[in-house]
Amino acid sequence: MSSVNPVGWFEIPVVDLERACAFYQQVFLLQFERMQMGPSDMAMFPYDHQANGAAGALVKEAGYEPSSSGTLVYFVADDVASTLERVKAAGGKVVLPKTAIGEHGFIGHFTDSEGNKVGLHSMQ
Repeated sequence: MSSVNPVGWFEIPVVDLERACAFYQQVFLLQFERMQMGPSDMAMFPYDHQANGAAGALVKEAGYEPSSSGTLVYFVADDVASTLERVKAAGGKVVLPKTAIGEHGFIGHFTDSEGNKVGLHSMQ
């Protein structure tokens, strides 16, 4: 395992992949690449194999259950507050408003269209 940025992939479970794609597209202003991998119906977040950080996908598959507890994925945001506004506009719920974490910037949490709790982080 790499000792620097060790997370290489994440999957966010969804019940309704179309609804989840629409939600995340509105919140993060991005487009997904859809694909089928075995039993998994997936929507891949944009990624660059040459850049640091983890890539991931929304995944609909038997046995995958959205959750508001357990592992928490944080997305990098230009500004937590404006991203949380888009969360509300997309039908999500703000769980933790923009909160200062000292020299490490700001965080916020929200619940997505599927019931997953997700985090945001920014330096401003």
